[in-house]
Amino acid sequence: MKYFLSVVAMVMIIEGIPYFMFPGRFKDLIRVILDMENSHLRAMGLIIMIIGVVLLYLAL
Repeated sequence: MKYFLSVVAMVMIIEGIPYFMFPGRFKDLIRVILDMENSHLRAMGLIIMIIGVVLLYLAL
């Protein structure tokens, strides 16, 4: 459980960096994402999940 909480904490830190360092540019990015097609967002999400699974497999 301690390892899981450490991983969640690291994800939160990494996810928070753009909000803290580049709030204006992050808002612009969100506007671009809102204009994207749902199919493109799904494809990006799938690619990110596949990369995550591969990295997890390599780490174990």
